[in-house]
Amino acid sequence: MTQWAASSALRRCLVTVLKGLKAKVIRRRMMAGAVHMASACVRKRMHVGLLLALLGGATALPVRPACADVFKYIDEQGNVFFSDGPLSRPGLRLEWQRTEARLVASSRERSRALQRKQADVDATEVDTYLQARLEAELSAEARGGAGAAETAGRRAVGPVSGSMWVRRMRYQPLIEAAARRHGLVPELLHAVIRAESAYRSDARSHAGACGLMQLMPGTAERFRVTEIWDPAQNIEGGAAYLRFLLDLFDHDIRLALAGYNAGEHAVKRHGYQIPPYAETQHYVRKVLQFLRAEEASWAS
Repeated sequence: MTQWAASSALRRCLVTVLKGLKAKVIRRRMMAGAVHMASACVRKRMHVGLLLALLGGATALPVRPACADVFKYIDEQGNVFFSDGPLSRPGLRLEWQRTEARLVASSRERSRALQRKQADVDATEVDTYLQARLEAELSAEARGGAGAAETAGRRAVGPVSGSMWVRRMRYQPLIEAAARRHGLVPELLHAVIRAESAYRSDARSHAGACGLMQLMPGTAERFRVTEIWDPAQNIEGGAAYLRFLLDLFDHDIRLALAGYNAGEHAVKRHGYQIPPYAETQHYVRKVLQFLRAEEASWAS
């Protein structure tokens, strides 16, 4: 009985030891599995990150589109056909074959050339139209037409002379260059400058207008004049403003001059007529008289 009890106790001890060993093995296997899963997860993340990096690099690389050739064919009736590949239909004659890039570049260059040519034509037409409009306005006044009531009782204005002539000659190259750039006749700029400042670059009005063309600071900033007292910039800004006004009022010189004196909004508020301001009406008459003098001096 004692021997059986001892062997039974031994068996229980062995079972306990075996259970402990089995538990350790299980724990080790579980830890190994966890490490394996963790490393696999890391490797997976690394692979995904590498794939995303490669994809990101691929999308960042410039993709050069395939440049296909363009074929131009003409049939026996003169019809034109374009194709991105050779055509073997009977009666078609190959006119030319060009790469897409070359065709686009050629078309872009022709478009730019046409735009430059059209801009030159437009500038010439505007200049011719403005000159004709000026001549018609001045001729009407000379004949006692529509503008006779405005100039009745006023003496003819002669050309500039004396010290004003010296100042005029000093700025004439700048005036003519600005007139060319903005599609104006130089006589118009001369008449405005004569009325505004008598060719004095240091002239300043009580309202704050400055320089040869008596630009207000706001107008100077509007037309990108950075130094209002610089004669070249002052003339450039005034010429740009006159060009704007002529375009705004359909090349009506009287309204453009009224807008130059009183502002374009005043002309609009009064129904696109010369505002009923004595100063503005006198200004328009004076500039037109100076224009007549300029025309007469150029004709003589």
